[in-house]
Amino acid sequence: MEEKELKTSPKQRIFIIAIAVIMLGSIMASYAAIIINGNKSSSTADGESQVDEAKVAEYKEAYDKVQAELTKASEASYDTFVQYKGEIKAYNETAANENGIQVRDLQKGSGDKLTQDDTDYLAYYVGWCADESVFDSTFDDAKNPTGFSKVLDPSAGMIEGWKLGIDGMRLGGVREITIPGDLAYGDSMEICGGKNKPLKFLVMAVANEDPLKSIAIEYNTAYMRLQYAYYGIDYDEVMQTQ
Repeated sequence: MEEKELKTSPKQRIFIIAIAVIMLGSIMASYAAIIINGNKSSSTADGESQVDEAKVAEYKEAYDKVQAELTKASEASYDTFVQYKGEIKAYNETAANENGIQVRDLQKGSGDKLTQDDTDYLAYYVGWCADESVFDSTFDDAKNPTGFSKVLDPSAGMIEGWKLGIDGMRLGGVREITIPGDLAYGDSMEICGGKNKPLKFLVMAVANEDPLKSIAIEYNTAYMRLQYAYYGIDYDEVMQTQ
């Protein structure tokens, strides 16, 4: 996934809606409706649509800046992780669903050991389907990466299979995790061409420490500001209503 293009895919829309519901509940229901309908605008009193293009440009510039900082801070992790890109291969969908959670440590880390309940770490990853197609990645380009364009903060909430898959992994390590469909998105979401599809992840877990910790927080805020601005929503005003 090419994050730099910042095109709002259906997955990104689902992510924005989920965050809005968690944070604001009924207050954000009207905003969620705007996003679901795919309107990159907010409604004014006379029914016209309006997006503040100046704000979009401002937030895009801020986003690009912090993204560059994140990429630079992630260089060492990228050099380690990218060596295993060749492990992203097609796999047997039926076997993946039947065999439960499967893990394979490609590089053992030397840091703290994670448990399935841990969320105080950061992660780089690639997620792919049985046909080898990548559905999400922290690479700047899934096919021809040159660095990381984002980092994952698991405290936002992870699927059950991810949590089970990182159990016992040490920080600094790289692990391949195979997740059956019922521990991925099950019936709740279509991914990889349908529901109850198994997923594979290549994961590198790293310590949630500065400078990356602070950059990751700044990145997430910059990303959300920009995505909301595309729909004519002022993210900062929304957060003030909490």
